[in-house]
Amino acid sequence: MSTPDHSRSVASISIVGAGRVGSAAAAAFRAAGYRVHGPFGRSDDVEPADVVLLCVPDREIIAAAQAVRPAGSAGMLVGHMSGATPLAGTEVDFGLHPLRAFAGGEGADAFEGIGCAIAGASPEALGVAGELARAVGGRPFEVRDDQRAGYHAAASIASNYLVTLEAAAETMAAASGLDGDFRAHLVPLVRGTVENWARYGPRAALTGPIARGDHATVARQRDAVESTAPQLLALFDELAERTRALATTEESAV
Repeated sequence: MSTPDHSRSVASISIVGAGRVGSAAAAAFRAAGYRVHGPFGRSDDVEPADVVLLCVPDREIIAAAQAVRPAGSAGMLVGHMSGATPLAGTEVDFGLHPLRAFAGGEGADAFEGIGCAIAGASPEALGVAGELARAVGGRPFEVRDDQRAGYHAAASIASNYLVTLEAAAETMAAASGLDGDFRAHLVPLVRGTVENWARYGPRAALTGPIARGDHATVARQRDAVESTAPQLLALFDELAERTRALATTEESAV
């Protein structure tokens, strides 16, 4: 069990929201030596604490912040773990958003090595957000309110839309009559591509017929999409156009 760190400005945390993020946060902060209450359901009475951390849907943040304020002392700080919601107008003191897709069942190390977007309505609140992120192994970086929508769009493209893209790849494989478990063959390809992107950047990691200038192969691919999965044609065309633009910015690995 972790021993209390007396250099910290926060000793106790109440967590509101018992979903994937709230459950993971409760486990991580307990393991880091904080006195953690909850996670509480949104209709529960919330235990007073130095920090109340809201792990609720964005549309419920303001109401949840208003509900927990009377339960705490004058020095209590309220934070949210939303990536999309700015601080202004929310009655929240700080934000702490882990750049991770939570599927449920994560352990106490769920935040280890993860980038965490932090924001604060005051220098004190920003400092607390950074302290909490570092305590669970996260790597904090500041995101201002005016950067919030763009930050969250980047995260959605990198994570949510990647899943949508892989679903489209599975659809195309099935439409071509390939084995129903073709996902198992795609996964190593995707993992290797992501590792190459992380190591070398997007342009150097780009491979395939567009990077090689093999226009005939791309045309055959397009014909296959149009004939077997026409609902994906607009997506294919847009991706091909963006890939051509990427390929022409710098010589790409093949």
